[in-house]
Amino acid sequence: MKFKLTKKQKMLFVALALPLAFLAAGCAFLQSPSFGRLPSGKRLERIRQSPNYVDGEFRYPVETEVMTSSKSGLAAMWEFATQPRTDIKPSQPISAVKTDLHKLLREQDCIVWFGHSSYLLQIEGKRLLVDPVFYDAAPVSWINRPYPGTDLWKPADMPPCDWLLITHDHWDHLDYQAVKELNASIPRVLLPLGVGEHFERWGYPEAKLTELNWQESADLGDGFTLHCLPARHFSGRGLKRNRTLWASFLLQTPSGRRIYIGGDSGYGPHFREIGVKFPDIDLAILENGQYNADWAQIHTLPTELPLVCRDLGAKEVITVHHSKYTLSKHPWDAPRRNEDALEQAGVKVRRLVMGKPDVLWKQ
Repeated sequence: MKFKLTKKQKMLFVALALPLAFLAAGCAFLQSPSFGRLPSGKRLERIRQSPNYVDGEFRYPVETEVMTSSKSGLAAMWEFATQPRTDIKPSQPISAVKTDLHKLLREQDCIVWFGHSSYLLQIEGKRLLVDPVFYDAAPVSWINRPYPGTDLWKPADMPPCDWLLITHDHWDHLDYQAVKELNASIPRVLLPLGVGEHFERWGYPEAKLTELNWQESADLGDGFTLHCLPARHFSGRGLKRNRTLWASFLLQTPSGRRIYIGGDSGYGPHFREIGVKFPDIDLAILENGQYNADWAQIHTLPTELPLVCRDLGAKEVITVHHSKYTLSKHPWDAPRRNEDALEQAGVKVRRLVMGKPDVLWKQ
């Protein structure tokens, strides 16, 4: 005897099956390697010993909200997504230079910026590659596409580097495919605590990874020291936030140069504390872009950028986190006007051309 579903039963079946299918697809997607892996085992035990890890997550010492809007999370997201703007992307390709980086002389102290927060630092004979994003700045490639003219570099274009440094595990700072391709050529990776779990899933041996907590330091050899310092931000590549640490860093060279690598950070007391602990910072590389009033505590607003520079007391400033992706609703070129305001406030700003080596100081 054949069993035949009624029309009503068929509709009920579809109504139940579709959500389950979407749920299964979503779960499978979240398990893809690019999402990395949450810390476990010995790494998780070390994380639990951190004074910055409270009730199962990392926290900045001052209460910090990812969304500061009084609206509900969904309402704020909907308003952000639907707010009309016509100037959030450039109308012409960005001016950039495709330098042959393999011909860079190691003796020349310089920085090469690849847009957003990716750059190569060449200091006193060593090379440090920071937050290289050369493929996808989001879980799927059609989100956060780079501006025309800025998608020029791939891992193969990088010269041999001594260190890879990652400030946190957000997609626009940690590119799965780029990191996979760099594995064979990078001898040492410097990371905030917990981020090494992603790298081990992606094939990196534990011996390559140096994970640091805030206020910890690493001797990099040959007179170089890296200090891991606080930032007011958050972390996460999937549904769970703040299971890995985010950080800023200060690189100290054999000659005594101090380069501050700010990562992503809202304004907070840590900038003043860093300026006091490390006076005479030669260069500060700071976030300037992809800000929004609803994210006021986790990204630096234009009105706060001069305060950051004042607190750090750096001799020179370079701003990053702009000119490659639209992650917020401010005009795409607003960060350049923020640099104008910094100069008017007496800050010495070094403006970079994407891809062009900029000599930092003469030996």
